[in-house]
Amino acid sequence: MLYGHCMRKGKKQMKYLDVREAAAKWEMTERRITMLCRDGKIKGARKEGKLWLIPAGAPKPFDGRTKEAHAQAVQTQKKERKAMGKYFGTDGFRGKAGEVLTAEHAFKIGRFLGWYYGKEHKARIVIGKDTRRSSYMYENALSAGITSSGGDSYLLHVTTTPCVSYITRTEGFDCGIMISASHNPFYDNGIKLMNAEGEKMEDEVQDMVEQFIDGQIDDVSWATGADIGHTVDFYSGRNRYIGYLTSIAPVSFEKCKVALDCANGSAWMIGRAVFDALGAKISVMNDTPDGTNINLNAGSTHIEGLQKYVRENKVDVGFAFDGDADRCLAVDEYGDVVNGDMIMYICAKYFKSKGMLPSNTVVTTVMSNFGLYKAFDRIDIGYEKTKVGDRYVYENMKENDHMIGGEQSGHVIFRKYAHTGDGLVTAIMLMTVLVETHLPLSVLASEVKMYPQVLKNVEVDDKEKTLADPAVKAAVDSTTDFLGNDGRVLLRASGTEPVLRVMSEASTYKDCEKCVDEIIDAMKSSGHLIKVR
Repeated sequence: MLYGHCMRKGKKQMKYLDVREAAAKWEMTERRITMLCRDGKIKGARKEGKLWLIPAGAPKPFDGRTKEAHAQAVQTQKKERKAMGKYFGTDGFRGKAGEVLTAEHAFKIGRFLGWYYGKEHKARIVIGKDTRRSSYMYENALSAGITSSGGDSYLLHVTTTPCVSYITRTEGFDCGIMISASHNPFYDNGIKLMNAEGEKMEDEVQDMVEQFIDGQIDDVSWATGADIGHTVDFYSGRNRYIGYLTSIAPVSFEKCKVALDCANGSAWMIGRAVFDALGAKISVMNDTPDGTNINLNAGSTHIEGLQKYVRENKVDVGFAFDGDADRCLAVDEYGDVVNGDMIMYICAKYFKSKGMLPSNTVVTTVMSNFGLYKAFDRIDIGYEKTKVGDRYVYENMKENDHMIGGEQSGHVIFRKYAHTGDGLVTAIMLMTVLVETHLPLSVLASEVKMYPQVLKNVEVDDKEKTLADPAVKAAVDSTTDFLGNDGRVLLRASGTEPVLRVMSEASTYKDCEKCVDEIIDAMKSSGHLIKVR
């Protein structure tokens, strides 16, 4: 409908469209129009509450798209977003450095982004990296690409993924880039793109980047003369991020003995600086990166070293980060692991007691443990389940105004403080609960009884046909009825392989095995099974 009553201009009444109407009129996505309104690229657009209003006579905005990319975005709006692009998956462009992901790829990504965001002003793009040897190569290539198309690149150097997200949204950058392959070994690397809000980049922009890499977009111009961009050493951004982290802790940690496992990765300097500033008595492990030892028997994927250290040195709590420090797992005073599910429970219960959980709901993925949901039921906290992937968790949180969400792996998002999983924010929030409640972590975590879990990967001839097979569906229903309220089964397709993941959680491993095997037997009898991996 037209908002003819919204504003008078002289004697004329100015008519407005809402975002949905403008999207239909211009054949663009509602999300893209909202972004253009926010960035001031639709003249006369104004906000009333949470609603953007667009003048009915406003010309269609230019956003740098080719006709082909624009048509693809319209199609994307009509169906569920794809999980994987040709290069960019749910967590960026990742692969073996110099082989799957090359310096040429990085140069082209930088060149396209410098041009794309430089249509109406000189693009400003901030770059961070982890400690992998190849990260320096990609940093230089990205910066060269950005400046070659007229943009300015700002280098944070070695820092965390959430630091890039924070700096991007608070310092007015057009986009942010993180060079990291997270928890992967050093010989892999990746490029993660973020929008101006420090959130994961919109699919339609990543689609255009892919098209440019493949030569399907050829109108990206080269800058010359004084229009060539420049590179800025922006290490001060890291200090601003450290200052921000210390500011969100409401209490001092001065009476706590804390161990940090920095995985020889992005947190190796920042983790120490933050916990020093907050007064904790800290011990730091795996903080001597050499370019090849990131995640090597260290960090959240190899937490046994931290467990041993905590037990032997009588430490109150330990925190293990991954290579880019967007995830965090904890270790209690006995050396037992406190995973992301437990961390979400502990923090949600505390936040609720302080009136800081306004929606009374936590966002999880379908892979969170059944025991977490039972624990939430006991304290009357609601929960939602998304597909696996922190981007889906964050989108649900943002859409429904939820405060806490995350994954069992330690990707935990506190939306008031970060737009992505932030391992250091997670550690600070958990430390705050320990200090405020005067309870050890083992006691706080004891309320979540993790259910035994069995997960098997099954290679099949056709994932969709197998999922739709009546015998397989009957097996899922039968095992679900068998478990009742004491467990669950989950059958889901891998996004990258011809594999179905069959998972069961129950009060005993025996029941888990029984349910998983019954579903696999149904696949075999129906002729879909190739092998169990």
